[in-house]
Amino acid sequence: MRRPRRQRPPSERMRRLSIALLLLLALGGRARAEGPAAPDDVWRVRSVGRLAVDAGVLVGRPAAWDTGMTTGVGAGLSVGQRLVWGVRASWSTATESSLAWAVARQDLRLRAAAAVQHAAGRGAFALRLEVGPTLVREDRVRNQGKRAGLSGSDLETITWAALPAADLQAVITVHVAGPWLLIVSGGPSLTVSGGTAHGGWTAQLGTGWQP
Repeated sequence: MRRPRRQRPPSERMRRLSIALLLLLALGGRARAEGPAAPDDVWRVRSVGRLAVDAGVLVGRPAAWDTGMTTGVGAGLSVGQRLVWGVRASWSTATESSLAWAVARQDLRLRAAAAVQHAAGRGAFALRLEVGPTLVREDRVRNQGKRAGLSGSDLETITWAALPAADLQAVITVHVAGPWLLIVSGGPSLTVSGGTAHGGWTAQLGTGWQP
């Protein structure tokens, strides 16, 4: 004759259930600890080097022109932390027209740069002085010249000039993620053409990389 199964008291069943839940929680916490890195780690700043490279879009006033706007691209290479040295270059183009002429101008800026920089949290503020030549290519075409049967220099003239120039830029750098930076800069510029100083301005928005 079979014995009836002995029923466990409710307190023992609760104790076994509590132990099982504690084991599941412990195993789940360990799995999460060994899982992928937390999202905050993606945005951690890992830039500790002295070298930085940047590039971006540029807008400003054409060299030795008092009107209009030039647009293009710029890039730079710098070394240092508090005192920063480097080289920069940019290319931009602008067009103007009158009743007689359509003028297209390309500005190639080549600069040696020096800056004083101050770090603050994830960012840095700098004041940068840039000095060097601006190579200007000007293409001047007479409006309706082809219809009038003009050719050669009567229709189109292309001139080149190398103008001494300097720029004073305020620079804001923000560490976005890892070695990547967001950089905004802008300020006044001065170009000498024909013995006359011409004021202007340039601004640039771009990204940088600092290993």
